[in-house]
Amino acid sequence: MTGEGGGGVREYYNCRKDRKFTVYHCDCIEGMKRYLEPSSVDVVVTSPPYNLGVKYNEYNDKIHRQEYLAWLSDWAEAVRSVLSEKGSVFLNVGSKPSDPYVPFEVLFEMKKHFCLQNVIHWIKSISIEKQDVGSYPGITKSVSVGHYKPIHSSRYINDCHEYIFHLTKNGNVELDRLSIGIEYQDKSNISRWKGVKEDKKCRGNNWFVPYKTIKNRKDQRPHPATFPVKIPKMCILLHGLSRTNVVLDPFLGIGHSARACVELGVSFVGFEIDREYFLESCDSMEALF
Repeated sequence: MTGEGGGGVREYYNCRKDRKFTVYHCDCIEGMKRYLEPSSVDVVVTSPPYNLGVKYNEYNDKIHRQEYLAWLSDWAEAVRSVLSEKGSVFLNVGSKPSDPYVPFEVLFEMKKHFCLQNVIHWIKSISIEKQDVGSYPGITKSVSVGHYKPIHSSRYINDCHEYIFHLTKNGNVELDRLSIGIEYQDKSNISRWKGVKEDKKCRGNNWFVPYKTIKNRKDQRPHPATFPVKIPKMCILLHGLSRTNVVLDPFLGIGHSARACVELGVSFVGFEIDREYFLESCDSMEALF
């Protein structure tokens, strides 16, 4: 069941679970201050512009670095205000080989407002040689899985990963680690290791989440810098689904984080400044109801 607000606001409802999904077409800093109450958000999962010259429809992704970092600091201050005391921010940041400092400069800007509790590596593609795994079950030959943008250079290697910085107000937020756990390869560990109660272990901070294979980028990936829906789902589950009532994505894009929240059944608020992406996210949401 859906409802539509006027102007730059769309609202959707899941009446069975009493959940509300609201997306705004406006600047996120202005929107957070205007529409959200202090400490009203449990999880923020987002990927801001990286300031690397990505070709968005409207936003200029190549401003002076200090201006970009100052803007991020203002954004972080606004996020901290709406985040609950035991809330989590999952901040996805990438780079490019010729400008590798961006994630670290962003992180040090975030340090003014948050504690860095975990560093997660989003692995988009990986190659494993058979000789390195020996007789490991299921791996019979060298394998390469996932997708990345090839770099044709004699100086740089292909960039197959991005960072997800887990930020909290005080660095002491408990997590539901096994919610995204992985089963033990060696089942004897279940009885051998102290404290193990089920066939599941912490996944760790390397998350292999590939993009889906696409044939037509314009039609199937209309936004130049999206993350797969699985990324926000994993972040929300790691924080703890039972402790998550409201999720925020200040840089909504085409709505993958909103889609994750609909699938998980948690309320969502998103902001998007680009009208085309905003409408694309609305279309994506409407298809789920």
